[in-house]
Amino acid sequence: MTLALFHGKSALRPLWLATASLCALLASPALAQEPSESSPPAAPGTPDLQTPDVAPVVTDAPDSAAEDQIGFAADNLNYDSDTDVVVAEGNVAMNRDTISMRADKVTWNRKTGQVFAEGNVAIKNPEGDTAYGDKIELTDSLRDGVVENMLVVLDNGSRLAAVRGTRFDNGNIELENAAYTPCPVEDNEGCPKNPSWQVRAVKVLYDKAKNKVRYKGARIEIFGLPLIPLPGLSHPLNNEPSSGILVPEIRLDRSNGFEIAVPYYLRIAPDRDLTITPHIYTGAAPMIEGEARALTDIGSFRINGYATYGSLVPLTGEDPNRRKRFRGYLESAGKFQFDPRWSLTYSGRIATDRTFMRRYDISRDDRLRSTFEVERIGNQSYLSIAGWATQTLRRNDVQGQQPIALPVIDYRQRFDDPLFGGQFELQLNTLAIARTAGQDTQRAFAGARWDLRRLTGMGQEVTLTALVRGDVYHSDENLLTGIPGYRGKSGWQARGIAAVAADMRWPFVGEFLGGTQTLTPRIQFVATPPIENIDIPNEDSRAFDLEDSNLFAINRFNGYDRFEDGARVTYGLEWNFSRPGFNINSIVGQSYRLSNKPTLFPDGTGLTDRTSDIVGRTTVAYKDFLRFTHRYRLDKDSLAIRRNELDATIGSQSTYAVLGYSRLNRDILLLGEDLQDREEARVGGRVAVARNWSIFGSAIVDLTDQKDDPLSVADGFDPIRHRLGIAYDDECLSIALTWRRDYIDTGDARRGNSFSFRIAFRNLGF
Repeated sequence: MTLALFHGKSALRPLWLATASLCALLASPALAQEPSESSPPAAPGTPDLQTPDVAPVVTDAPDSAAEDQIGFAADNLNYDSDTDVVVAEGNVAMNRDTISMRADKVTWNRKTGQVFAEGNVAIKNPEGDTAYGDKIELTDSLRDGVVENMLVVLDNGSRLAAVRGTRFDNGNIELENAAYTPCPVEDNEGCPKNPSWQVRAVKVLYDKAKNKVRYKGARIEIFGLPLIPLPGLSHPLNNEPSSGILVPEIRLDRSNGFEIAVPYYLRIAPDRDLTITPHIYTGAAPMIEGEARALTDIGSFRINGYATYGSLVPLTGEDPNRRKRFRGYLESAGKFQFDPRWSLTYSGRIATDRTFMRRYDISRDDRLRSTFEVERIGNQSYLSIAGWATQTLRRNDVQGQQPIALPVIDYRQRFDDPLFGGQFELQLNTLAIARTAGQDTQRAFAGARWDLRRLTGMGQEVTLTALVRGDVYHSDENLLTGIPGYRGKSGWQARGIAAVAADMRWPFVGEFLGGTQTLTPRIQFVATPPIENIDIPNEDSRAFDLEDSNLFAINRFNGYDRFEDGARVTYGLEWNFSRPGFNINSIVGQSYRLSNKPTLFPDGTGLTDRTSDIVGRTTVAYKDFLRFTHRYRLDKDSLAIRRNELDATIGSQSTYAVLGYSRLNRDILLLGEDLQDREEARVGGRVAVARNWSIFGSAIVDLTDQKDDPLSVADGFDPIRHRLGIAYDDECLSIALTWRRDYIDTGDARRGNSFSFRIAFRNLGF
């Protein structure tokens, strides 16, 4: 049996000393049963923590297995045959099985099997974990032993440090007066730094089989300050979730008083989990929250719910009884893919009353919509079977007037035109809408559309479109619809729709200011015979406003129940300029109706007269620093601004501002749903004040006054809500303290101040 020696950058003298020690080892019958030729020395180099390329030293038994072999390498090696002790010094590398050790000096008692290493000791296991220490006493299996001033660096970068550590043969580790942190201890320049947070404990137990750490007498130190005691803390050392208590959330508001929420995460299976969160308040009854998630072979779903038993303040006035009742909210969503073509998607939301979600700051939505949809997507076909229902949370809306659509069926089939080279699309659609205290409507139609796109020799892009459709409607209880223009005639009604359209775009491309500009005039002609729109109920084409997105649409209504008839020509101009990192895109257009037939569009929507208002949009983008969008509509006669929307994002990821302004000055006399005038300003942003600290805030202000909306009682400057906070974020810790003020009372969701504190310890297993 041979023993190869590694020598580092030492001179020739240490190599001869090591060779002499090797001769002493080979002369001992306790180290070899039969002679063999010596292996040549390895190439010069300092051994690292990888398994050293050394020759093995076997135990006394001639039939020892390969895993009993111990590899040894050092600058100097001495063997005392009387005591059977091997002493290696200088760049010592020792390995057994797949475990390797490095040290300045190693003393190995072959009789007792004890190995004593000192000086820059490091032991690495096959999983990539490395243990460091000043002195280590272990067995010759290199698996178990005692370490003084121990530091364990796990393969994911986490660190365990202790005054004293014991490593057992099964890979478990027990640390005394220990600390754990997954945070970096060096900055980007490689200089030492204190971790953002660490867990200190009287004792730390690492279970290798479960890859989990358990603590006794633990507390979390943030920036070196012992702040949070954590009795019974445990967590995994990988990215897999583990059952346990999550980080609490603390809030203070006027409606509920002081709140503390302590989530408990339960991992039921690798593909299923449950989170239960009790919410304790000083000014309200306790509330329980639960969320269940599951991943199946064909999809996933989630269920989330809140429940409490407390008093309810009505939307208006005070409840003289103030009796307690069950209050809650339930939502669920999921998607299942049965095969490459068939899928099911659903989403359900329901609340016990109109103010529950605002009272407990769950959501500020004023409508809760529940939907389901079964889809089949083929190469040239599409089928959708869907349904939806809406729960209103608005103050003055009647729930019985909210529609329930079941079913909504839409089928489409495309195929190529063998004659002209265009494309046909056939469509079948049916809809049934029911209301518990309102109008019921059923609709079915069949339609066909043909499109042909061609490029001329001069570069124009020409698109020809023709469509036909036949509709059948049935409705009853029509008088329960408040707006006469939406009712239609009760009973059975039918209509036919036909339209032809020609659309031409002619792009001109050239150089401009070191970049490329494209100027594209566009003109569209659409002709449709007269349509009996008023006799048909209007369920899905109510809210309308002329804008750049629907200016060139064949039907500028956003649904099927209304279709714009007559003949019209639409013209516009699009300009695009781009250079590296910078882009401007702008479009402006207008339409002219060739007939003077009274229109379907209410006054103020921009399409009342033969000549429409002027609409446009401009978008400016500069790298990732600036994005600005302006949408507008100008009165065709006075050029007064009827719609004015500005949205801008300026800054970097750490410091930025988000600005928004919208004004609808449409002067609509007959107010319909969502057609009232509004004016609003929005601002938000974040400012980095240090490397990891930032200040953030946002505000929404209602600028509407009675001149804009006669039904409004606003004075032209009414704050809706704003917030201000400070946050700390790094790769290991996230802290945020937020103050928010609401200015609107809605039932028992009171106006006033609220404070919230959130802290998240990243890389702690949740």
